[in-house]
Formats: sequence, C-alpha cells, structure tokens
Amino acid sequence: MINRSEARALLASLTTNPSLLRHMRTIELVMEAYAGKLGEDPEVWAIAGLLHDADYEAFPEQHPNVIVTKLRETGNEMIAHAISAHYTKWGVSYDNLLDKGLLACDELTGFVVACAQVRPDGVASLEPKSVIKKLKDKGFAAKVDREEVYKGVELFAVDLAEHIGFIIEVLRQNKAELGI
Repeated sequence: MINRSEARALLASLTTNPSLLRHMRTIELVMEAYAGKLGEDPEVWAIAGLLHDADYEAFPEQHPNVIVTKLRETGNEMIAHAISAHYTKWGVSYDNLLDKGLLACDELTGFVVACAQVRPDGVASLEPKSVIKKLKDKGFAAKVDREEVYKGVELFAVDLAEHIGFIIEVLRQNKAELGI
C-alpha cells in the first residue's frame, strides 16, 4: 500500500494551488480522525482524504480518473475506489465505510471551513447550529453541493449536527496549521 510520504510526493507532482492543497489537508485530517473513532485504518483513510482531489488542478476534465488510475496501477484499489466514489453523480457504488466517509466529509468539511472563514474568531466558537443555518442559505458558499452533503450524511449513517461537530473539533485541533 502507498504510504503517507509517497502520497504526499504524488500529490506534489499534480497539485500546487495552496487553497486546493489546504482543502485536501483538511479532508486528510478529518478522515484520519474518523478512522480512529470507527476503528478503521487511519493511514488508509488519511491517504484517501489527502489524494481525493489530487488530479483536479492538472486534469479538471478527467478528475478523478487520473489519480484513480495511478492508485490502481500501484495496487491501491481500496483508496482508488473511495476516490472514484466521492461524488454521487459519478454513479460509483459505496461498498464500505471508507467510500461513505470520504463522500460525507469532502463537501461538508469544505463548507465548515467556509463558515469558519467568515467569523472573526474563525473556527474557535463555531457551532453546528450555525453551520446548519448556513447550509440553508443557498447564497453562502454557493458552489457547495448541498445534495452531496445530505446524501453523504445519509450514506455514512451519521447525525448531521454530530457530524458537523466532529468536523469542527478536528479543525479546531488543527486551526493554527490550517489558518482557520
């Protein structure tokens, strides 16, 4: 299996955009934390989060096929499958918790970061109820696909407020690094 160091090198070969790199780092952290909570392999979950959008900058029209192919060629099928399924409109099956977790964490974590960025104290005092209220405001972070957020929560079988609270806590623990 690919290790974290190899995953970072692969990511660096495909992505330079600081915002995109930060997004993938946030997903890496949230996925790693969820793996620990659920008794799953933290390394596998973290790498799936880290690499899920690795090809988006260099190959936006082929995303996620480039990174999925690279992972499959190196025998990393589980991570490749999860990445190939991180958007419901692609029609890929959700076979395990990793697949469902990545879907549930991707859009929503990005949305939580957006919520933190408009607050004077960032993520420090952000509460799930504030995020849920912002989810209802279609004008806020309009590019975030709310349908994906809700479908991810449903498939991952988590309570929306608890899921948001978990994401917030992971972001708080890493706020200095993430700049939020």
